[in-house]
Amino acid sequence: MHEITIRTERPRVEELFAPYRVLIGHDFDGYRNHVYRCITYAMHFLGNATEYEQIVETAFVYHDIGLWTDKELAYLEPSEAVALRDNEEYGWGLDPGALRGAIHWHHKVFKYKGMHAAVIEACRKADWIDATQGWCRKGIRRSAIAKVESTFPNCGFHKTLLRLAREYGGSTLVGGFKVMRGIVKW
Repeated sequence: MHEITIRTERPRVEELFAPYRVLIGHDFDGYRNHVYRCITYAMHFLGNATEYEQIVETAFVYHDIGLWTDKELAYLEPSEAVALRDNEEYGWGLDPGALRGAIHWHHKVFKYKGMHAAVIEACRKADWIDATQGWCRKGIRRSAIAKVESTFPNCGFHKTLLRLAREYGGSTLVGGFKVMRGIVKW
């Protein structure tokens, strides 16, 4: 596999984040860097093909947004709804099936097979790499993951997920169970 390409400037991502930055608040830097890491991995899996860039960038900006917009631990459907609404409202013209699928299946445990498989599978693998902080590598070298992580530091993102599980679920254990039940797909 080719060397990983890291882009530190993604104007579309910043534009998509703009309306949600205040809502995400002090969690913004951590979530933003998570999004950039995931985009980097997904685009790597897609050979950095420019035809996937808008859908990947958009899907990752929105993939967890329901945590903040709806304060939901089962945030996939709320995140999909916000992404689809904005796609329609702002006339981005992104394929709704690909956008919904990339968000809906990003926690799928096993390989995704179906419509839009290339982009959905790239997004799924990318999120697994980052969610596990590189423990699950999906074929990417540890040195490449370390390079991506040093370019886009964690900024407490994984601690934010635990905090939100506790806040929305009443306890870390109950919240964690609700998260697992609500977002993990087989």
